[in-house]
Parts: sequence; structure tokens; C-alpha cells
Amino acid sequence: MKQVRKWSRILHRDIGFFFIGMSLIYGLSGIALNHLSDWNPNYSVEIQEFNTSIDLSKTPAIEENIVKLLDEINYKGEYKKHYYPDGGTIKIFLDGGSSILVNINRGYGKAEYLKKRPVFYSVNYLHYNPNDWWMWFSDIFAGALILFALTSLFMVRGKKGITGRGGVYAALGIIIPILFLILQ
Repeated sequence: MKQVRKWSRILHRDIGFFFIGMSLIYGLSGIALNHLSDWNPNYSVEIQEFNTSIDLSKTPAIEENIVKLLDEINYKGEYKKHYYPDGGTIKIFLDGGSSILVNINRGYGKAEYLKKRPVFYSVNYLHYNPNDWWMWFSDIFAGALILFALTSLFMVRGKKGITGRGGVYAALGIIIPILFLILQ
């Protein structure tokens, strides 16, 4: 049993150090994704309201007029395309998912600019397994978490280990998710 405890400590320590980055990635993105109803963890949204006298009706010069509008509201990105959802409105699509909606009769408009959140966009991207290589690395991480949990059972002996306080904590860690599933 002494050798099991020794190797459990070694594996537990080394796995923990190796996967510290992955633990932070999945921890941060997990918190962000748990609160999707409260915020958009991938993008911040900035709304700009404006008035314009530029003609945005269906004319041959519409694309030129859209570029003029973008200059007028100081948008530095790229125009993608547009369409008319109804007779009095134009929706303009911009790079990066941003868009502009303008009432062509009154000249009133709203620009919605999306900006990637620096840390959360990246960790959420990785959380969704963007390619096969990352999927396999994530699977190895999941397996390491299982090994990490199992080695923790044998690291400490006595009243602080699995036969004492550690066993109570381990049991609670199993019972709480089961209760949640039963009571949901």
C-alpha cells in the first residue's frame, strides 16, 4: 500500500502540473457558459444610435451610399451586404458580425458592434473542441481528470484519508450530483 500511496502522489502532482492550463481553460469557460442567460461570454455589444440624411432606399447607388453612411458614423470596418426586411428598413451587415438597422424614411439608425472578449472568446472556442487534434487532447485531459480523482483516494491515510474525513468529502461529491439529478 505504501507504493500505491507514493505513486498516487507522484501521478497526482505531475498530472496536476501538466494540465494546469487545461484546468484553467475549462474552469473559466465552464463558468462563462453556465451564465449564458446573464451575458454573452464571447462578445461585448456596443450600440450606437444615429440620424442620417443619406438616401438608403433601393437605388443603383445604394452600395456607395452605404459606404458614405459608414464614413458618417465613423465605422472603420468592412461592409459585407445588405437587405430590406420591409419597405421602410434596411439592414446592413458588417465584418465580425456587426450590423446596422436604419429606418430609411426617418433616417434613424442603430449600429450594433460586436467585439470579441479577449480571454473568454478564446477559452470558449477551445471548450467546444474546434478540431480533431484538440478533441483528442481534451479526451486525454478527461482521462487525466479520472486518474487525478482516483489517485487522490490513496494519497492520504488515516482519519484525513479515504477512511476518514476524505471519505466523507468523496461521498458528498458523489451524492450531491445524484441528488440534483433525482430532484430536478
